[in-house]
Amino acid sequence: MRYYSTRDREKTRFYSLREAAFMGLAPDGGLFMPESIPQIDVDKLLKLSDGGFIPVAQYVAGLLFAGEVEKEKLDAAVADALNFQVPLVEIGSGVYTLELFHGPTFAFKDVGARFMGRMMSLLREGDERLTILTATSGDTGSAVAGGFYGVEGIDVVVLYPEGKVSDLQERQMTTLGENIHPLRVRGDFDDCQRVVKEIFAHDEFRGSYNVTSANSINILRWLPQSFYYFYAWCVWYKNVGVKKPVVVTPSGNYGNIASGMLARRMGLPISGFVAASNANDVIPHYLSTGEYLPRHSQQTIANAMDVGSPSNYERILDLYDYDEALLRDDVKGYSCSDEQIKDAIREIYSMYDYVSDPHSAVGYLATKEYEVSGFYLSTAHCAKFSDVINDVLGFEPEIPAGLAKFLDREKVFTPIDATRDAVEDFVKKINV
Repeated sequence: MRYYSTRDREKTRFYSLREAAFMGLAPDGGLFMPESIPQIDVDKLLKLSDGGFIPVAQYVAGLLFAGEVEKEKLDAAVADALNFQVPLVEIGSGVYTLELFHGPTFAFKDVGARFMGRMMSLLREGDERLTILTATSGDTGSAVAGGFYGVEGIDVVVLYPEGKVSDLQERQMTTLGENIHPLRVRGDFDDCQRVVKEIFAHDEFRGSYNVTSANSINILRWLPQSFYYFYAWCVWYKNVGVKKPVVVTPSGNYGNIASGMLARRMGLPISGFVAASNANDVIPHYLSTGEYLPRHSQQTIANAMDVGSPSNYERILDLYDYDEALLRDDVKGYSCSDEQIKDAIREIYSMYDYVSDPHSAVGYLATKEYEVSGFYLSTAHCAKFSDVINDVLGFEPEIPAGLAKFLDREKVFTPIDATRDAVEDFVKKINV
């Protein structure tokens, strides 16, 4: 498989998987896309799903990465990365959600980050040294830190906005040590993402230092997020009998929903999507008006979705061959306020005795708004947002042992300005 940039609409230049993964962003600032989209065998997919998530993920990975690494090594990487459940749960009265928070950092990003960590290790040559540079609005940082922790030859530099992530999210990034280097940025997520993109556009620096990203802009973080759409569809169809569900995806940087769109292009019978956002409604506004107006992000209680200039907008357009009318017909937008999110958390608990985190509650609201025949994605464990849950429901959710272990550890981070020079100087120091 070869890859091209979203900004190279004539497809004049192609890159290998290794080149695309190690660059992160294309030289022209675009995001990498696969040259061709393989097609699934739905009957085979259904049979494989009897064995759970891993056989489905191995099958899809084999289609996407055929010839890149040996099948045996690829299957082993999938099995090692995805050794946790992704259950489709009926919380009550025909309301279904795909729980993607059963991985080691209790967020959906474990799927992409853990797979990427193992693939990058396989693609690395000899004693080659690599720096992963990633911006996070909440869960990406902890997932990437966990996915790459202890991986030989790879340093991880995580930029996160000061005062705009939850305490547990911060602890997951700042208490590991070793090859994980958290930077607490004086700014918001958009500042963090801007700095990362500026560094990737700095040819002189990149000529001296081998840096890439583990945000969803990276092809190896983005592609594996499609795996759970295939598995969820199989479980949905077997249990409900409706072949073409609508999928509701809480969205910030829009990599998650773009991977679902990729799954649909690969032949997965999904009838459409709802892009569900908090007050940062750039994409819902575009879907309803045709105007794409990126702006600075607003801070909300669903902080992992606080993105004002979503990078994967480019991938979404590319997946629809720039047919904006078709895109807006297939995909509906939804946005809501903090108060609406709080009301949803109360309603879900009152009606179904189910505690939802703020991001997943956005998915629930969109499902309800559009009377969706399908399911919404639950993207994080409620315990990661115990302050919000306590404020809304009057109690703190039980903290799983895998999260509780971070509470007594000391945070270690580097405060830093939101400038390219400051971050580049830090990368230089750790590469001495």
